[in-house]
Amino acid sequence: MAFNWKTFWTRALTALIFVAVMMGGLLYNEWSFFLLIAVIHFGCWWEYLKLVEKICGQPFHPYLKLGFCLAGFHILLLFCNGLRLWGYALQQNFSLPFLIAGLVLLITGIFNQQRISIKATGIAAFGFLYISLSWGLLLQLRCSTDIHIMTNPGRVADSGFYIPVLLIIAIWINDTCAYLVGSMIGRTPFSKISPKKTLEGTIGGMLLCIAAVTLALQYWFQWRALLGISLVAAIAGTAGDLLESKMKRLAGVKDSGHIMPGHGGFMDRFDSLLIAIPFVWVFLLLWK
Repeated sequence: MAFNWKTFWTRALTALIFVAVMMGGLLYNEWSFFLLIAVIHFGCWWEYLKLVEKICGQPFHPYLKLGFCLAGFHILLLFCNGLRLWGYALQQNFSLPFLIAGLVLLITGIFNQQRISIKATGIAAFGFLYISLSWGLLLQLRCSTDIHIMTNPGRVADSGFYIPVLLIIAIWINDTCAYLVGSMIGRTPFSKISPKKTLEGTIGGMLLCIAAVTLALQYWFQWRALLGISLVAAIAGTAGDLLESKMKRLAGVKDSGHIMPGHGGFMDRFDSLLIAIPFVWVFLLLWK
């Protein structure tokens, strides 16, 4: 696969803007983190439903799509432990209204749907696990106070703040290194699902991800935790990328959206993370 400099610089510029927005949302405070995840959550849902429509050849009524999004947001709010708006806890006071609104819209959409496809509706409902649960678990990790991966005993309470950042950095390193290694020395196709992905790039990306995260950050974080997070992120992240590639292939589209030049849409940018989050959550649950 020949190295395309034009594509590389387009992706690099877009990535810089993307990183600035992401880092601002991740690091400023818990509200910026929540708002960032909420925007990504709705963006992923909308693109996912568009893919399902194309795959199944079944257009969804707008009410049905909005109902899925709001009901999914209800799941997200269930993991907002500690966040309060005007003195009211999001988890206890706002999740139920979104569930009710979502169910009302879902029922209304079904009755207004010209043709009901159980297959399409079932695949769409899978988004509650694939999208909403994943982002909810990331919120829970961010709010966690009982997972300790810091080397400094005086800063163990900060672990929850850094876990999402570590996971996202590991995914970025894996994706970027896989692209660079594959572009330079990739010769062997890795999967028919994603023809441009090479075996050399995939293995190189994983190894460089694990080495970079574990070696560079072991002064601040326990190296076993870094090794586990980077290893799980690299493997599960690659699986997530292949899953979304399969959906796009079935839908007959190149990108899930066009919000980011050179990177596609929300699903294109966060496909690896959506699958990696639950596995990292399980790893850290066993860790504590």
